[in-house]
Amino acid sequence: MTEILPSGEVLLSLPFTGRWLVQNSPARRVPSHGTDLLGERYAIDFVGVDARGRTAARRDWRTALATEPADRFVGFGRPILAPADGVVVVAHDGEPDHEARRSQLALVPYALGQRNRLREGASAIAGNHVVLRLPGGGPFVALVHLRAGSLLVRAGETVRGGQKLAECGNSGNSTQPHLHVQVMDSADLSVARGVPMAFRRYREWRRGRGEPAPVESGVPAEAAIVEPLP
Repeated sequence: MTEILPSGEVLLSLPFTGRWLVQNSPARRVPSHGTDLLGERYAIDFVGVDARGRTAARRDWRTALATEPADRFVGFGRPILAPADGVVVVAHDGEPDHEARRSQLALVPYALGQRNRLREGASAIAGNHVVLRLPGGGPFVALVHLRAGSLLVRAGETVRGGQKLAECGNSGNSTQPHLHVQVMDSADLSVARGVPMAFRRYREWRRGRGEPAPVESGVPAEAAIVEPLP
């Protein structure tokens, strides 16, 4: 059965290895992404970082003025794992990985296109994504913005926690490679409502600095760096 904490949060494992920066954490605010649309109420974003906490090792004129190749970023292509046992109910591929945007100049036209992406539907926002139905008939976990062509599973397959499902990408509504995770009450993003979640056994560097603290279960803090414990 799905493990649910006394607080009502669905308990998952972090769906990756290595270190990741936390953004848009529900520990900071709810709705975490500023909207209840598409089941995002308790969603959380993870951006891959290196041992120095950098999302990309290289910066140049493109960083300040233009777009950058997605493969410049640490997280691009990292394995994405099943956060729990479950059944794949959606495995959507075929959306392109975009150029990344750290430049404020490059972000302006991107922001202006947000309304058009919403009109195009959930896949234009989520990009390549996998949705799992957790044991006991739900709820559902969505892993979003996956790398084009990297999905290793199909709808109907049973997966085990820790199994590789795909790779981190920059598809959909994404300005740099990252993984968006959410739990919801429906597999259909267009009508889903968000469900709170927490993660088991990880170490956390608060605001990416200092000594890490082990966490048995919790919601990572905004701007923390997290890494699963063995």
